[in-house]
Amino acid sequence: MEVSVSVRMNEYQQPVGEPMENWSPRQRPGPVTLKGRFCRLEPLDSAGHFADLYEAYGKAGDGRDWTYMFTGPFADEQQFHGHLNAAATSSDAVYYAVIDLSSGRAVGTLALMRIEPAHGVIEVGQVAFSPDLKRTPVSTEAHFLLMTYAIEQLGYRRYEWKCDSLNAPSRRAAERLGFIYEGLFRQAIVYKGRTRDTTWFSIIDADWPAVRAGFERWLDPANFDSQGQQKKSLAALRDQAGS
Repeated sequence: MEVSVSVRMNEYQQPVGEPMENWSPRQRPGPVTLKGRFCRLEPLDSAGHFADLYEAYGKAGDGRDWTYMFTGPFADEQQFHGHLNAAATSSDAVYYAVIDLSSGRAVGTLALMRIEPAHGVIEVGQVAFSPDLKRTPVSTEAHFLLMTYAIEQLGYRRYEWKCDSLNAPSRRAAERLGFIYEGLFRQAIVYKGRTRDTTWFSIIDADWPAVRAGFERWLDPANFDSQGQQKKSLAALRDQAGS
């Protein structure tokens, strides 16, 4: 059965998008601190977070975590400090350190970038999670805290995730977190001396209630057993919230 969809027409009988009568540009993200049950996000400080992050990233057995990043791996402390300083002082992206509340140490970073206040569009990117952070409740909550800040507090209506189309772990992470696949931009950029097709995902404001409810249910202490293992997956809980 076909579903009837109402289309708005202008005075020339051309289809146009829905009006945004009360729309105004959003604020840029700032140096805020966001606290959850497992972690805290705070503005990246190249001096204050250097030692923790250098140690945390050093726990990886090789440089594969940096294959699809624009920078890294780093030959020594000096190179890594230069990277952190450039990130912390970026005029484009706003970087945050992920602090594990159980240890009080920085274990990764992520950023809000490609910020378009006039359109309410923002991207999460430069996600660099150490072995101490990957596949933990801390990593999931870090994303939830940043999404909530961008969508609810700042009022952005489109939250993007982009990655190299060959980066299967990043694609899986986007889908697990509730992002919707939108398409492939062929030969979008050149980085590290090679071409990249870019895969696009997004969460828009209409998606957010179910996405938020899924996170809240997943992060609830009742969803973890005595060994700290999840009882229900994030995707399953999000589907329940959306049904």
